[in-house]
Amino acid sequence: MTDPDRATGIAADAPQYNATLVKRVDESPSLAYFFIKLDGDATPYEPGQYMTIGVVENGKMVQRPYSVASDPGTAGADGYEMYIRLVQGGQFTPLLWELPVGHRMRMIGPKGKFVLDPDDDRTHIFISSGTGNAPFVAMMRKLLREGRPRKAVFLNGVSYVQDIGYRPLLEGWQASGEYPVTFIPSVSRPNAAENAGWTGRWGRVESIVGPVCEELGLTPDNAIAYICGNPDMILSAEQTLLGRGFPEAQVKKELYWPQGKEPKGRG
Repeated sequence: MTDPDRATGIAADAPQYNATLVKRVDESPSLAYFFIKLDGDATPYEPGQYMTIGVVENGKMVQRPYSVASDPGTAGADGYEMYIRLVQGGQFTPLLWELPVGHRMRMIGPKGKFVLDPDDDRTHIFISSGTGNAPFVAMMRKLLREGRPRKAVFLNGVSYVQDIGYRPLLEGWQASGEYPVTFIPSVSRPNAAENAGWTGRWGRVESIVGPVCEELGLTPDNAIAYICGNPDMILSAEQTLLGRGFPEAQVKKELYWPQGKEPKGRG
């Protein structure tokens, strides 16, 4: 869906392009998984890092960074998977939503330091809002392939049930025991008709951090936390964990944008 007030002129090809959109899977009208493959060999990356993707519109490169959700071991064959929300009025995502599979793109990276500590066998508390779950999925996929999954408690907060990304994957891992994960999504709008029938947790994800720690016995002695998403959520979740005795070094953070400085036209 393109902004009706915005005339787009996306270049089918450009000298900057070095990759191709090879697959797209829609989760909802405003959420989709995009798979982008480099022309040459895949660039190595660590789960938790991000790639910047873009297209040329009316002679200008328009691009945005996104965390990679796929296992680095599959990038060469399947491309880099990114879980992305369509931002109405945004600069880039309305263009992305118009691209057919097979369209050329630019992709550069990786960047970022939001990666797992090596050889840490404590329970990993993954806390995310919206599409902030993507880096955690990448981390778990790689660990599972390597045969050394780490026990995890995976919290993801969304507005609507249909926005719970990677739900079949995570619920499948939990049910089968293939990955030792406890998946706890939370939905924040109890009065919305779209959420009728939801029997899981209610509230913003930061509101359930304390109760989940209490229920599952998660403490600074046995757990480490990773948080990704909206900076206000991150600040709140971090304060809850610090208040429970977690040292700052045990609370890893990846902000989608600097707190209080959400860019106009983001996305």
